Amino acid sequence: MNSKLILKVIAMVLIIIVLAELPSIAWAVWFGETDMIVYFVGPQIVSLVIAGILLILSRNRRQHNLSIKDGFITVAILWLVAAISGSMPYYLSGVIPSYTDAFFETMSGFTACGATILENIESLPKCMLFWRAMTHYMGGMGIVVFMVAIFPLMGIGGMKMVKTETTGPTMQKIMPKIAQTAKILWGIYFGLTILETILLSAAGLSLYEAISHSMSTIATGGFSTRNASIGAFNSVYVDAIITAFMFLSGINFALYFSLIFGKVSVIKQNTELKVYTGIFVVATAIVVFSLCRNNLATFGDALRYGSFEVAATLSTTGFANCDYMKWPMLAQMVIFLLMFSGGCAGSTAGGMKVIRMVIIIKQSLIEMKRMLRPRGIYMIKDSGTIVRKYTVLSIAGFVALYIVLTIITSLVTATGGYDLLTCFSCSASTIGNVGPGFSMIGPAGNYAFFADYVKWLLSFNMLTGRLEIYPVMILFTHHLWRR
Repeated sequence: MNSKLILKVIAMVLIIIVLAELPSIAWAVWFGETDMIVYFVGPQIVSLVIAGILLILSRNRRQHNLSIKDGFITVAILWLVAAISGSMPYYLSGVIPSYTDAFFETMSGFTACGATILENIESLPKCMLFWRAMTHYMGGMGIVVFMVAIFPLMGIGGMKMVKTETTGPTMQKIMPKIAQTAKILWGIYFGLTILETILLSAAGLSLYEAISHSMSTIATGGFSTRNASIGAFNSVYVDAIITAFMFLSGINFALYFSLIFGKVSVIKQNTELKVYTGIFVVATAIVVFSLCRNNLATFGDALRYGSFEVAATLSTTGFANCDYMKWPMLAQMVIFLLMFSGGCAGSTAGGMKVIRMVIIIKQSLIEMKRMLRPRGIYMIKDSGTIVRKYTVLSIAGFVALYIVLTIITSLVTATGGYDLLTCFSCSASTIGNVGPGFSMIGPAGNYAFFADYVKWLLSFNMLTGRLEIYPVMILFTHHLWRR
């Protein structure tokens, strides 16, 4: 294990967290919340001291790339360090007096889950609410991807870490060097954020709320500055803008690169994008039909609220502009099923990912063909490319682990005496990084009532789901630790 290199990377993430907290300090000054500054500056000083010590301990004239083993260990440590460091302002300031709750809220932020323990969000200082949104923004594209962009300055190769952290069954390089790929992805990420901020500001939101909600949207996180989430603005324009950007954030960011450089054919033949769009359209149509059939809304309102909630769940953003727990059972079932789907691989969305579902279904159809014609030769194609057998097996293993972890979490949560729907949906929601669920954790609820041991388990679920299960689960196997 390259321990010195791992220490250097940990030092870098501490420095990045310190820098990420600076905008929150600026907002504290702007809004006259100067008493909150010390709760950012104090942890920043400690983090910088620790980072300095780690950099001294990790001094080495010879620089090496991280091995696959180092990549798995480092990525897991980085997310834990980020959550611990990022939780300090909440805990030390007393806005979240329980450290369990502070850690839960921070892990939910960095993993872009959006599950919250806060019961009165608007009572928090605005600088703290902005820090919540910033944790989304840092975690959405990935702290690791951001670090890889600056790794060349440190003489570190980061491909192993990106393969470990990047979502989806495959890792796609859009440039020859992985650092260039990371910079381009962050550029697209930042560009979408600026565009949404401008549109939300034009729709009537203050600059502070426009930036906060844009960061949460593009990261597909869902933290809002309002108790009623997006519903608090009661604006058709705001709903439409955020619906569009939630949908866009669930698309593979590499396709935006193709669009920028005029590679339209790549987009046209992308199977996952077609299925993702199809799911959104069909799910929205079913919800609109259900609401109109039960005379709960006009067609316009049904389309407004239905498309918003479908986009929020499909992209795993978790925003809300209404309470879907009051919808007909058919519409609720659509939202429930979308919790498992998620967005596209290579996006900021969570869930199983659409491409995995597509490949698993195609493999199931092939197995049925094989039963009729055992000697036939069958291949799975994705966007015109043959999918390797080991990729199919990896996806099958991922789905199996996803289901097993969901079941185990549901069983453990049930020991707290919560109802069936709450237990199952909180499990699915945290693993899929969706945020809100059903019953007690619906759009109008939160996670505050759970026992501490359940919150720690759900925090583990968020991290496991964000890192696509394998990188976390492999830490508990002897294969990783043996020489």
